Amino acid sequence: MLADPSRREILDLLRERERPVGDLVDRLTLTQPTVSKHLKVLREAGLVEVRTDAQRRWYRLAPGPLAEVDAWLAPYRRMWEQSLDALERRLDEIEGD
Repeated sequence: MLADPSRREILDLLRERERPVGDLVDRLTLTQPTVSKHLKVLREAGLVEVRTDAQRRWYRLAPGPLAEVDAWLAPYRRMWEQSLDALERRLDEIEGD
């Protein structure tokens, strides 16, 4: 689901502020039906919430699931940092020789 670049772009836009569908369509190079399809997937995954105001539907991030993803990634992040630190130390050793 998050592997799709359009969905990530939608999440990035919603990170800035709550937006109606029309605003998302204007900012993306996608049609309204395509944006709506992506929003449905994100909504069903619990990553976005929707509220209705008269004729408009406003979308916003639902931060809970994203915090869960961040927590799940934490051990991997530490592993990457350790690997990069080791690489940096090795490069420093090579430059010192």
